[in-house]
Amino acid sequence: MSVADDNARPIVIKRIKKVAGGHHGGAWKIAYADFVTAMMAFFLLMWLLGSTAKGDLVGISEYFKTPLKVAMQGGSGSGDSSSVIKGGGEDLTRTAGQVKRGDSAPANKSYDLQAAKAALAREEGERLKNLKARIESAIEVNPMLKKYQNQLLLDITSEGLRIQIVDEKNRPMFAMAKAELQPYTKEILHIIGMVLNEVPNKLGISGHTDSTPYHSDAGYSNWELSADRANASRREMVLGGLQDDKVLRVVGLASAAHLDATDPFSPINRRISIIVMNKRTEDAVRRDASTLDVPAEDAEAAATATLNAVKPR
Repeated sequence: MSVADDNARPIVIKRIKKVAGGHHGGAWKIAYADFVTAMMAFFLLMWLLGSTAKGDLVGISEYFKTPLKVAMQGGSGSGDSSSVIKGGGEDLTRTAGQVKRGDSAPANKSYDLQAAKAALAREEGERLKNLKARIESAIEVNPMLKKYQNQLLLDITSEGLRIQIVDEKNRPMFAMAKAELQPYTKEILHIIGMVLNEVPNKLGISGHTDSTPYHSDAGYSNWELSADRANASRREMVLGGLQDDKVLRVVGLASAAHLDATDPFSPINRRISIIVMNKRTEDAVRRDASTLDVPAEDAEAAATATLNAVKPR
């Protein structure tokens, strides 16, 4: 290659422009973005604190003072709330602060218990109404019961379903001034006992007399007579198939509770009343029995003592 060829080639001169700090020229953008994010977080925190109830603020303060204690005692945090209700928690009466889940649980349990009791009461009421309808149907289809239909009275009372077998003028249930059942009364009690065996309810049996005085030299009166008639009815129902443990109460009330108050000597006042107890009545009877603090085998003796205590002198 000649010298002329070398002179003909162009000469390229590269100039490098040096800019001071060029290697970190975009760092300010990252710093600015961090600053803006921090300011957004700060203003968001200020807004949350400004709109937070006083009680929640106290909870937040307590959390940062003793976080482990609050976490253990306050569940997810005493400043936390799972409800949009003012004040937090499930207590609508609170206007500030949070109600811990543990604090509101007893109220919820009480409400649930009351609701369950109401549902059971409705179910029991329907069962007693159905039982009443079944007994009325049995009276209609059974020739023997239908014959004595006027002496069988059924109604729903505050204690439960009441079945009353009453005397008629020429058709008494018992022998005169005795606790001896007539044959047709035994048949009635057998049928009623079998029907009542099909329900879980406990029974109460009470005997009643009219106001005709009955006294003997031995002190035997209408109180003893009514109690003996009630117990004779219980025994006859058991003989007819009734489970003995279904009877929870047997009492004699003499002439203390007339069915026909306008005529204290009316035959209708001489009757046997069978109560198919609702749960409230059963619980009340059991509470009364528990206060006596006597074993079950002494219940009859206790009932007799009670009758003697209230017997007119």
